[in-house]
Amino acid sequence: MPTIDLNTREAQLKALLLDVSQYIGRSSEQAPVLRWAGGWVRDKLLGVESHDIDTAIDSMTGEAFAIRLCDFCDVDAHRKRHAIGPADVGQLHKIARNPDKSKHLETTTTRLFGLDVDFVNLRRETYTEDSRNPQMEFGTAEEDSLRRDATVNALFYNLHTGLVEDFTGGLEDMRAKLIRTPLEPLSTFTDDPLRVLRLVRFASRLGFEIDAEAEGVMADPRVLDALRLKISRERVGVELEKMLKGQNPCESLKFIDRLGLYHTIFTDPERPDMPQPDLSNWSAAYKCLDLLAKNKTPGSIYESLVTTEEARYFAWSLAALTPWEQLPDHPPIKSTKPALPLATQAAREGFKATNKLTEVVTAAHRHRRAILELKDIVCTKQASMRERDRFGMAIREWDARGGHWRLQVLFSILVDVEERTRTKCLSGADTPVDAETVEDVLAEWQKLLDHLVELDVVNAPSMKRVVDGRVLSKALGVKPGPWMTQALDVAMAWQLRNPGETDPAGGVEEVRKRKAELGIK
Repeated sequence: MPTIDLNTREAQLKALLLDVSQYIGRSSEQAPVLRWAGGWVRDKLLGVESHDIDTAIDSMTGEAFAIRLCDFCDVDAHRKRHAIGPADVGQLHKIARNPDKSKHLETTTTRLFGLDVDFVNLRRETYTEDSRNPQMEFGTAEEDSLRRDATVNALFYNLHTGLVEDFTGGLEDMRAKLIRTPLEPLSTFTDDPLRVLRLVRFASRLGFEIDAEAEGVMADPRVLDALRLKISRERVGVELEKMLKGQNPCESLKFIDRLGLYHTIFTDPERPDMPQPDLSNWSAAYKCLDLLAKNKTPGSIYESLVTTEEARYFAWSLAALTPWEQLPDHPPIKSTKPALPLATQAAREGFKATNKLTEVVTAAHRHRRAILELKDIVCTKQASMRERDRFGMAIREWDARGGHWRLQVLFSILVDVEERTRTKCLSGADTPVDAETVEDVLAEWQKLLDHLVELDVVNAPSMKRVVDGRVLSKALGVKPGPWMTQALDVAMAWQLRNPGETDPAGGVEEVRKRKAELGIK
């Protein structure tokens, strides 16, 4: 068995917990056996430091052990022995059982020596046919390991022996870089179908392959039905968000694509008539985003359009939704209100995307044609430096109706790549992802971004107005009214045509010329 080298804080924590175990043993029949479990063991064996430690206890609940731990630390002699400072032991927090959020057993957590430590008893699980929420009982270390989602997450570090304990073959799977379930995959996934998404996340995060037997049943109708039936869409969203915020979001989408999971994740499960987009060229979009993300050159497409960590997550979410652009919109709900785009419905209902993200998805869909039109104008050399107002006002409109105008442009780029590689594939190309086609498409979009920089309009949405509503109303001698929004747009367009102008008179005059058109009386 391999050994684990503990850092200073981990060694200090281990010594404290072993003393607490002996302290408990002196007042009961036996001292509890303590093990560090799961992700911490896996990460340490991979040479990755972890600040979260799950402590598994064989003969008492996590809460009961944590209370005795606090009693132990209240003794001055014990604090001195373990060099416990005033801030080294945090308050206890009991985390209640919450099956809807994958908390099947209550745990107690605290902060010790700068580490986040959870305490929970070893357990075994029994599932019923119609629920992913198991019946929980005290169990052995082996039974606890068998209930886990993957063998590489089922390893223990025994604090008393200092040895790694492997009941499921996790060490061999780590050497083989393989994600495998401890028990037979089909029953593992039908018991708790969330494990399908968790395995995808771990495989993409660690750069491992998924066991062929597990892959073979992930898209089994019984598993997909269980995923729809048993798992809340909030939990689907949590797993997807972790994938797309991780180090290898492209790999996560590749797994989802190859394993046939897309239509189960990106859908409205309450709508039997929800259409399913063609995925044959989807890989072009997410591979393109991966390609763009690797180019860190200042002024490159990715560096120009993805400027924050939130934007990175939104960008990968948009890449996941590009297939929906090939389908027509639903008819309007009312004569004046268009139906939500299918991509928005898939995001909102499929993985419970936030309102902010769904607003960006909706705006990206509704503005895509306008964005494409401006790109074509630049590429056909119809644009000039005199059209600063046209481009600046367009950007302001995109940003005002959904925010993140840069991501809306990125979405248009990814859809363009997907559509044009599909066209080339249908015309007889050997592969749907053609490097030359992608390079040509990206070169066109780079021209648009370069033109926006030349015009100095990339920050148009945040430009301070030279002519605001108060100035305009006073100069015209008219009370504010419905005319104001359009009038302010006229003034802003004037401002964009006259960069550096600080006197509002010109903008006011521009509005005055168009009083009748704007309905100003």
